[in-house]
Amino acid sequence: MQQPLDILKKYWQHDAFRPFQQDIINTVLAGNDAFALMPTGGGKSVCFQVPALVKPGICLVVSPLIALMKDQVQNLQKKDIKAMALTGSLSADEVSDLLDNCRFGNYKFLYLSPERLENDWIVERIKELDINLVAIDEAHCVSQWGHDFRPAYLKIGALRKQLPDVPFLALTASATKRVQQDVVTQLGLIEPYVFKQSFARENIAYMVFECEDKLYRLTQIFKKNIGPAIIYVRNRRACHEVSSQLQSLGFSATFYHGGLKENEKQSNMEAWLNNRCQVMVATNAFGMGIDKPDVKVVVHLQLPENIESYYQEAGRAGRNGQKSFAVMLVNPSDVLTAKSQFLSALPDKVFLKEVYLKLNSFLQIAYGEGPGVVYPFNFNDFCHKYNFPSAKTYNALQFLDRQGILTLSREFTQKLSLQFLIPSREVVRYISLNPADEEAVLTILRNYTGVFDMEMSINTGLVTSKAKITEEQLLKMLKRMEGQGMITLRVSGDDSNIVFQEVREDEHTVNRISKFLTQQNSIKVAQLESMQKYVTDTTHCKSNMILQYFDEETMADCGTCSYCLAQKKISLTPIEAATAILEVLAEKAVSSRDVEQSLGLGPKETVIALQLLLDAGRIKINENNQYILR
Repeated sequence: MQQPLDILKKYWQHDAFRPFQQDIINTVLAGNDAFALMPTGGGKSVCFQVPALVKPGICLVVSPLIALMKDQVQNLQKKDIKAMALTGSLSADEVSDLLDNCRFGNYKFLYLSPERLENDWIVERIKELDINLVAIDEAHCVSQWGHDFRPAYLKIGALRKQLPDVPFLALTASATKRVQQDVVTQLGLIEPYVFKQSFARENIAYMVFECEDKLYRLTQIFKKNIGPAIIYVRNRRACHEVSSQLQSLGFSATFYHGGLKENEKQSNMEAWLNNRCQVMVATNAFGMGIDKPDVKVVVHLQLPENIESYYQEAGRAGRNGQKSFAVMLVNPSDVLTAKSQFLSALPDKVFLKEVYLKLNSFLQIAYGEGPGVVYPFNFNDFCHKYNFPSAKTYNALQFLDRQGILTLSREFTQKLSLQFLIPSREVVRYISLNPADEEAVLTILRNYTGVFDMEMSINTGLVTSKAKITEEQLLKMLKRMEGQGMITLRVSGDDSNIVFQEVREDEHTVNRISKFLTQQNSIKVAQLESMQKYVTDTTHCKSNMILQYFDEETMADCGTCSYCLAQKKISLTPIEAATAILEVLAEKAVSSRDVEQSLGLGPKETVIALQLLLDAGRIKINENNQYILR
């Protein structure tokens, strides 16, 4: 039997494990349950991938993140390790075939979402597999007190009873003490060994700066810190705007968000990963599975909704152990704006019900139907048609996703519309000459009977599923038919797609999950208040505030955060600052920013001192908006 370190060297090219990894691996190899709380960047995936390769059999990985599942499967496949993921868009027949492959095809990893465990037949098929380890990623999702509760995770406790001799490993990057205890209970872990890595990141300096001109402050940061950087923004438009502004100032920047086509995402990502671009401007869609060790700075231009998210995103800096910075830029209105926008975007039961009913109408799903079909979905069209506010609607859809009612993919998809221009007898002739296209053409004709009379939108997921072809093959076939003058074809973009996991039951569905909505809203409000306190508090070390939030004991202040540096700084009285400004003006005219930089003053100190000098008639402003002596 190969040793864990040998496997680490062979597949990951590392000579040693990170802290806790070896202990966790030895624990599950001994057949024991374990709970691992490892902050982002701690190398959680190695903790289950290595022992799964040591032992014969297959590792079952439960994860709620489709993008992360795909990323890990691709990375394993690149290492010539057999792995697969049961994503939400697969039909029951396709899932059954894949499970057969797992059983007889010498696979080592099977990834699936917790919602898959709600299907009893899938659980029965899993019991037939030679499972050597069950890994539960993002395990905080099992707790009602967590920031991302998903009821489907509760089904894992039942799976624990079905596999009594298989070790279970629960992993999460962020959980308070209350959530940790709840995870162990809900998953039914048996006398688990608990591994808790400190949330302290001594090489990261946490900075909160109050500033009116954030773009100017960004230029200062990136000129001083030459190295890869990430800027997190709230929406897609800001990604493009901030990236463009930085480029105009001479910085190499690109952007990433969920609305980009897959090839654009890949291209922008590779430019940043390979250091052809210094700055990645992104929404929180960016980051899962990204392990770039040399990120020097992570900047947030708006307040995140909770400290858990902030800690994970900020923690993408300095994974190589080098000094790095997590910077939050705020102005006085940010806190009030964030609270107002956040509260207005929280859906209540009435709004949730309206969105659910309208969604079924929008996608033309009859009562009692829905599961198993991929529905192309344009979010903007949906909101526009029913006059829904976008942020509140997105939160409602996300809640339905987390409750296992549906799966909302954030991936860019294509929408096809077509009309046949030739009579049906010519279509029959085409099929006889092109037998490989027969099933796809017949599927279209069976499901879209009016396609000879008018242009109709085609559900590509439905056609490809029934015809057992890929979307790329379908598009090639239709373009070939278009080139022969047989059809008109129009291709447009959808920003996502939806797979319903449950049949449509209207009020019954909404009533069943609404109690979780009320509870989650309360938790989210409390979490936002903690985030606001972190930003506005000027009396405590920022590193310690994060540690205290996660119930970790603190000792001395970190000495490197914005609070600690402010304590070290020798502050000037307004008179002393004014005197220093006069000395600078004796040599040249300067702007207020020049004053800040040359004297190391804060914005407020500068404004007060300049106003004193203006009121006293000692200085004036010239035509270039600079201060000069009178």
